[in-house]
Amino acid sequence: MSAVREVAMTAMPIDEPVGDHQDRTSPLSQDWTYEQVKNLDLPFDWDLVDGVIVVRGQTNQWHDQVRDRLFMALFVARVTPYAANVERCVLLDEDNTTKPDVVVFDKTDLDVFELECLPPEVVALTVEVVSHGTRANDRFRKPGQYAEKNIPYYWRVERGVDNLPIVHEFHRDEEKGVYLPVAQHEGVLRTAVPYPVEIDLAAVVEL
Repeated sequence: MSAVREVAMTAMPIDEPVGDHQDRTSPLSQDWTYEQVKNLDLPFDWDLVDGVIVVRGQTNQWHDQVRDRLFMALFVARVTPYAANVERCVLLDEDNTTKPDVVVFDKTDLDVFELECLPPEVVALTVEVVSHGTRANDRFRKPGQYAEKNIPYYWRVERGVDNLPIVHEFHRDEEKGVYLPVAQHEGVLRTAVPYPVEIDLAAVVEL
């Protein structure tokens, strides 16, 4: 996903009070909820982490191309009742939202054209493409949050030799409540879950 970092506390202040909280002196102050933040006119894209607004930084061409082509492969291969999207907000709880680089979800009974954020219980797979500024988040924080919310499958995509992507596939262990590695895909990604898909990883980075 996009690089995540906190900006300096000299960001433009927000002067209005929000709910029962005191006035904020910075958009990165604590104790925000998604409902409070979603309509703010912020000059950056963001995640909400434990009530703190965290900036999503600029990504590069490799990241975006890998993200988009993995999405297209999952989109083309999808079967009922699944849908796929890029950077669709997932509302983990009122204090935590995230936008996986790619997300596969069960669209049954969802108004997909009006939906702002996906509830975690409909999410089948999240995919994060690691970039320089997102390594800790993509390797530790995000998979921890996704596993805690019972999202069954997680892919972490790393940049390998000659810019070829390496896809680390994880499945959530029901007893332990954490992700366990099941495969490391190089060259070709083949998996049967959440539905069968085969992806030529070299083609993902071809221009």
